[in-house]
Amino acid sequence: MSRNYIKGLVYFSALITFGSLFFIISFILIKGLPHLTPALFSFHYTTTNVSLLPALLTTFMVVGLTLVIATPIGVFTGFYLIEYAGKNNKVVELIRIATDTLAAIPSIVYGLFGMLFFVTFLRFQYSLLAGVLTAVIMVLPLIIRATEESLLSVKDSLRQASFSLGAGKLRTIFKIVLPVAMPGILSGVILASGRVVGETAALMYTMGTSTNLPDSLFSSGRTLALHMYVLSSEGQHVNESYATGVVLILTVLIINALSTYLSSRLTKETTK
Repeated sequence: MSRNYIKGLVYFSALITFGSLFFIISFILIKGLPHLTPALFSFHYTTTNVSLLPALLTTFMVVGLTLVIATPIGVFTGFYLIEYAGKNNKVVELIRIATDTLAAIPSIVYGLFGMLFFVTFLRFQYSLLAGVLTAVIMVLPLIIRATEESLLSVKDSLRQASFSLGAGKLRTIFKIVLPVAMPGILSGVILASGRVVGETAALMYTMGTSTNLPDSLFSSGRTLALHMYVLSSEGQHVNESYATGVVLILTVLIINALSTYLSSRLTKETTK
């Protein structure tokens, strides 16, 4: 197989990937932008304005709470697996098998588990808390694996150089390993936030589909993706569902841009 053939195949694959992305985004923008009206951003939802603002605010609440809980657990687990646990440790093998298995489970299974355990057994009912805890379990594998891969990419020579200068294990991790691994860890957090933003099945079974903004952890609500699904499935507000899709795309772009900015800032601060 010639080099030019492989090069052409790579370019063709990239063209299909970016072409598909461009087509999807263009289609949503063309369909949704004409229907973005001020009524869609009313603070209170009615059957007339079908406002997406409560769902948008609920989305930020769900993403924020999920990352606050899942990020420390996932990152600390990754550090334990790479920096502290032995290579032949059976517990490490079990954790990695469990992580890989959880990453492959469909989201609707998470939703069924959340409904049976958090909603029914723990009696949280359809609530923000039940949705967040289900989302935490769902994104933990992403953060753990991203942290592991980021730490594995750090050369052992950097660790050994730090130890030879008299630095302890903890100081080496925070001053040497973490700054190098930070971009990869943040990438995992970005992927986790993106999965939460676009999730419907798991949250529909645990949060419910209330149109109101949750006023407590035990109140029901709906995220932006779930709001778009409900509007399109009802068949009466299809145009508004396209407009909701535009806002959803912009929300994901903003979250990604913010995460990238924070990643660069954190990297600069830790390397000072």
